[in-house]
Amino acid sequence: MTEFRISPTTKPLRGTLRVPADKSITHRALMLTPLLQGETRIENFLDSETTRATLNCMRALGAEIVEHDATTLIVRGRGLHSLQEPRDVLWCLGSGTTIRLLAGICAGQHFLSVLDGTPALKRRPMGRIVEPLKQMGATILARDNDRFPPLVFRGGNLRGIEYALPVASAQVKSAILLAGLFTDSPTTVHEPAPSRDHTERMLRAMGVGVTNLSPTTIRVESLSKFEIRNSKFEIPSDISSAAFFIVAALLVKNSELCLENVGLNFGRTGLLDALTRMGAEFSIQNQREENGEPIGDIVVSSAELRATQVGGGEVPRMIDEFPIFALAATQAIGETRVRDAQELRVKESDRVASVAQELRKLGADIEEQEDGFVIAGPTKLRGARVNAHNDHRLAMSLAVAGLIAEGETIIEGWECVADSFPNFSKLLSQVSG
Repeated sequence: MTEFRISPTTKPLRGTLRVPADKSITHRALMLTPLLQGETRIENFLDSETTRATLNCMRALGAEIVEHDATTLIVRGRGLHSLQEPRDVLWCLGSGTTIRLLAGICAGQHFLSVLDGTPALKRRPMGRIVEPLKQMGATILARDNDRFPPLVFRGGNLRGIEYALPVASAQVKSAILLAGLFTDSPTTVHEPAPSRDHTERMLRAMGVGVTNLSPTTIRVESLSKFEIRNSKFEIPSDISSAAFFIVAALLVKNSELCLENVGLNFGRTGLLDALTRMGAEFSIQNQREENGEPIGDIVVSSAELRATQVGGGEVPRMIDEFPIFALAATQAIGETRVRDAQELRVKESDRVASVAQELRKLGADIEEQEDGFVIAGPTKLRGARVNAHNDHRLAMSLAVAGLIAEGETIIEGWECVADSFPNFSKLLSQVSG
């Protein structure tokens, strides 16, 4: 277990930086481009531990993916039905995105495959994907009454279904839509609230018939083959990674940062909306669209924050940002409430419990609720020894807290940051000194 030590900064945060590529989009590009017919170039991919797990799984399934340089992959696709039975277990490490989205692809294959991962992944619920994939015709075995990994698939001969998700989840939705590529009829998914739609956007860019029947209803057509529409996919910077620097700039006085080339997918910008209600102001520059994804540069300056409430349909749009949002709330005037966020309890850590536990060590006034938390602010934070709980987003949120806490903050388990942001400490030093 490694440690990261940080002391409060004496300088405002200034500069322009580019955070790593979007993790969600990288996972999807690695899974879908091998199913195209022909060569695709993936530029600015995120090389992290979890995306490397997806890369290794696709190679084990027979995909030809060549690392051209540190940020570019060449994928030589051989078509929708080109995957092969793996010789060993497909090791998903601790990545929920890897195992859930690959489950949709494996459900459509006429061979045996096994998906497994770390002890932390074995605790994450999989019944929510097993149930609809079984309805589509896949044979699946899983531990503890089909609720937890490992997952064993004997797929193929799938049929399209119409399915209503009990909880808004981009991963579950994507698993069903990806399985729908291998069916004999269209597949329709109903969500209780809109979630990130990277899968739908990428499928459209690849020529797949994806239709939004309503803001929360998506239909995908079955395929006989993929037709290449774009031979190049450039992946934008990850707004979930940018979030740490956005909040850091808000909290450190007289700061101004520009985050370049950030993905601005509506399903991912809930944090910006919540922070705007709290008094933050954002300038979005150089707006454009690439491969169906909206992109722009975010300029943010320090601000005095006010408390707000988050719940309902906004929760899925900022589900990965609650650790850093909680930190922002500790410095806001008034009482911030988060509700309807039960999904946080089944992330990399129980993010309701772990966020509350670690921020309290720093002096925060935070009360854990069953579906979220209540935070009173502003509170003066004090440096302390804290633990990342093997959760990369919690670790980086605690590092940002260390920029404004009095005294030294020591974060145990820092190695988990490699899951999504291997050069985080370097960029933090770059802008904070």
